[in-house]
Amino acid sequence: MQNPIIVALDVPLAETALQLAAQLAPVVGAFKIGSELFTSAGPEIVRRIRATGADVFLDLKFHDIPNTVAKAVASATRLDVQMITIHTCGGLEMMKAAEQSAQQTALQAGRNAPLILGVTVLTSMDTNNLSEVGVPTNVGHQVERLASLAAKAGLRGLVCSPLEITALRQVLPSHMQLVTPGIRTGAEKADDQKRTLTPKEAITAGANWLVIGRPIYAAENPRAAAEKILASLQ
Repeated sequence: MQNPIIVALDVPLAETALQLAAQLAPVVGAFKIGSELFTSAGPEIVRRIRATGADVFLDLKFHDIPNTVAKAVASATRLDVQMITIHTCGGLEMMKAAEQSAQQTALQAGRNAPLILGVTVLTSMDTNNLSEVGVPTNVGHQVERLASLAAKAGLRGLVCSPLEITALRQVLPSHMQLVTPGIRTGAEKADDQKRTLTPKEAITAGANWLVIGRPIYAAENPRAAAEKILASLQ
């Protein structure tokens, strides 16, 4: 099977990220670059990590008018990233524009299109938070509604919490890839992730990819931590 581990490089400095990437590239499937690192180090950090041969998941959660998101996706595709996140609550037309932009830009560049991943409800939000922003439904219903809209728009993947995998697998086309953060091995101190599963549980439930941050990058020996998680999936 493919190596499903995506290491979240949630660090502020390019040099720290590059050291982690050099250490971990042989034992993980990809690296996630999010808002903190990208704002600090810019597109160059994507180029430098891609230069090691590692795949990159650019997690900037684009959410804007369709034309702006299409242009942002085109720029990310030209950077040669393999996954890009967008907010599904940007609507059907915005999601369609993102997917079409990824396909067209990749075709022009002669490479595979990146996987556009829809983010439904942020894992930090509960039903009360949804109500505050005018969404009168519970988290589960809203996740399923937005996931179905993403499938209708032609997206090929979603980001979902571990506890949403089973329900989404029942309503989504089987080809949709699910990328799951909130993975914990049980050995860590408690943190701000509330809805968690172990790596093995998430894969068994139907996840394709596991986004793992602190359990790897904050470990005493990050490479050994990644190897142990990979072994637990066999």
